[in-house]
Amino acid sequence: MLTLLAFQACKKEVVVYDEETDTGSGETGEERASHDNGFPADYDIVFDNSKVHKMYIVFTTQEWADMQADLASKITGGGGPGGTFDNENPDYFHCEVNYNDLTWDNVGIRYKGNSSIRARSGKLPLRFDFDKWEYEDPRIADQRFYGFKELSMSSNYNDPSLMRENTADDLFRDFGVPAVRTAYYEIYIDQGDGNPQYYGLYTLCEVVFDTFLKDWFGSKTGNCYKPDGDGAMFASTGFDLDDLDLKTNEEANDKSDVQQMHTFLHAGTRTSNPAQWRADLESVFDVDGFLKYLAANNTLQNWDTYGRMTHNYYLYHDPSDDLIKWIAWDNNEAFQNGKRGGSVSFGMTEVGTDWPLMNFIIADADYEAKYKTYIKSFIETSFANTRMTTIYNTQESLLQSSADAERTGFSFVNGQFNSAVAILRSHNSQRIAAAEAYLQ
Repeated sequence: MLTLLAFQACKKEVVVYDEETDTGSGETGEERASHDNGFPADYDIVFDNSKVHKMYIVFTTQEWADMQADLASKITGGGGPGGTFDNENPDYFHCEVNYNDLTWDNVGIRYKGNSSIRARSGKLPLRFDFDKWEYEDPRIADQRFYGFKELSMSSNYNDPSLMRENTADDLFRDFGVPAVRTAYYEIYIDQGDGNPQYYGLYTLCEVVFDTFLKDWFGSKTGNCYKPDGDGAMFASTGFDLDDLDLKTNEEANDKSDVQQMHTFLHAGTRTSNPAQWRADLESVFDVDGFLKYLAANNTLQNWDTYGRMTHNYYLYHDPSDDLIKWIAWDNNEAFQNGKRGGSVSFGMTEVGTDWPLMNFIIADADYEAKYKTYIKSFIETSFANTRMTTIYNTQESLLQSSADAERTGFSFVNGQFNSAVAILRSHNSQRIAAAEAYLQ
């Protein structure tokens, strides 16, 4: 039997699947697929990019208060750019999620991020775990959101166009570089008073180690790493396997694959026998895929990533060909020269030996030639001006009302939405010209 709840804030009837009272009669396959484990992830529903989705998140008054107190306890210095985040993820709390006329009970929710979580804004990034509380509530055992266990909600931090995250991930994917799927969601939060407030337009992101690995690579049995810290630079000094956090196969904790990659990268054959060096490195690392990533990333300009920062990428040891693959991640700061020295140039001349995956590879004539080939291909296909102009114009129309509705204190738009999109259009032409100049 299906339980019906009146969700007053939405002013519509919401269907809730209750496993304990369900008898199987009257239950549709669609309703089971929306909540139960064992169904494939429904990308067509959750990541439909042709529309702006709406999601309502409902807290009890106490859960909301506890969630804010937990965040405050982990940020010192008052938040914002001057605040210090203690690098410990905020705790999970309980909420109800309403979407597509359905309700998910007892969902785990927490804040996420780094700079974005310290922003002086009420619009903070979120993370969902749909069966987080199954040990205390058997009704939600293996609960899924259309096949997804975990989902990440980016706040579009520091992005008045609201579309950098989505556009960059789509560009990477279109060019054959592993990157998660994304979609636009208006988020409404009820703090427990029955009065949901608009918290702005977010970008929903697939979680790499939940569904993405199986979707892109066909398997999630290989080692998946989320690097951060000195070890993530792969330099000759300071390399520490503890800085490469395993997100799969945690119990085995066998990191010999990335250790071998580091060993081959720094082998003396790089200068004494380049052909052998390339062969050894390519036996463990997908260098060709990394060159495609560099070509795309350096063209669209993404400063908050490898070469400037020690995070915002994943590695996956793909069992299908036994190679470690590069996965792009967290692109809300893309399409601009940026901060902290700015984005890396096409020639990567400013990147020293502390970043050997870039420095050593661009110094190799064979790899440099292939890298340039990929830049040329990228600006002629995925990043072509006519294609990007259409994308920007379509998304501007799609997001206009959502951007206009964002509230002061809960927005990074600040009345700059249309001008920010215009800047993106100009940026596309400028980067193509810069790429052509580099190639010539």
